[in-house]
Amino acid sequence: MARTNPFQFIQQTRAEVTKITWPTRRELLVTTAMVLAFAIIGAIFFSGIDAVIRLGLRSILGMF
Repeated sequence: MARTNPFQFIQQTRAEVTKITWPTRRELLVTTAMVLAFAIIGAIFFSGIDAVIRLGLRSILGMF
């Protein structure tokens, strides 16, 4: 790998930072809501699977 001097590194870093596109407030809120919704759906789904497995194991092992 070729080494660059600190001045070139700073120039390259600034060039890359200018390429960043930040999300709008609306995009941020929509994606945050989607993440929260999917997290809640996932938690409910896995809680249900856990309950079914627990019920099955209790019935198999006779701990009811």
